[in-house]
Amino acid sequence: MAKEKKRKQKGKQPKQSQGKTMAERADRHVLYEKAVQAPDVEVEFLSKTYQQLRGRPALSLKEDFCGTASVAATWCQSDPAREAIGVDICTDTLAWGKFNNVEAAGDDVASRVTLLNADVREVFSPQVDITCAFNFSYCLFETRAELRRYFEGARRGLKPDGLLFLDLFGGTEAYQATTEETRLRGQKATYVWEQASFNPITHHMDCFIHFDFDDGSRLEKAFSYSWRMWILPEIKELLSEAGFSNVHIYWERYEEGDEDDEYMEGTGEYYEVEEVETQESWLSYIVAEV
Repeated sequence: MAKEKKRKQKGKQPKQSQGKTMAERADRHVLYEKAVQAPDVEVEFLSKTYQQLRGRPALSLKEDFCGTASVAATWCQSDPAREAIGVDICTDTLAWGKFNNVEAAGDDVASRVTLLNADVREVFSPQVDITCAFNFSYCLFETRAELRRYFEGARRGLKPDGLLFLDLFGGTEAYQATTEETRLRGQKATYVWEQASFNPITHHMDCFIHFDFDDGSRLEKAFSYSWRMWILPEIKELLSEAGFSNVHIYWERYEEGDEDDEYMEGTGEYYEVEEVETQESWLSYIVAEV
């Protein structure tokens, strides 16, 4: 990175006045939530979309690949009648989420959130109104058979009028090795998203999240991802093969940035589409009906 190169040229080292660098003191899960998650926005989208498509409020949610369970906890905080299940195979991350998100929300919320240390492909009950798999987590299934099996299990775990919510990113830049930096508000740190490699034959990608701190230290490869860059037609076909009856695509609305900014900026607002123009980078929600 340019910042690292500049620091090395000047011969500076991370400050050690307090014994440890900012990177060594950092909690990677806190940084991750601030960098890439917006559970309030996601819960609002889940609620609004379910009401529009099903004509009733959704009360039960299963968050697959839940990690720190921020969506599950926020879901239950949003309505005292709501319940949630969080499923993740990583014991340590689940324990962090239980303490920092679920139990920290209070006894009432904690009593309505169930966390399961399990494979998402093996949890089918109790059936829920909504299952979500966000942050492209399902892309770790790199063959059609593996992904179809996950979708079949997700459908089995939904009520007769249930919905499966996924997200996906793409665009011409998605197939390139690239790095994007974003300053974290309220933090003395910068979030760095690195697409390290892409194989056009298999669509396999290796991606990393790093954090650069104001003292010059870095949390290198705080999170690593090895997955397939699926495309929307493939996802729609596999959902249909898994038994889902209808698939909706919701596209993020973009607007022009500052005069000096050559890129369009995402607004965080999504609308249903059937056709869009090619973009360098895009985000979408995929909603499948049982």
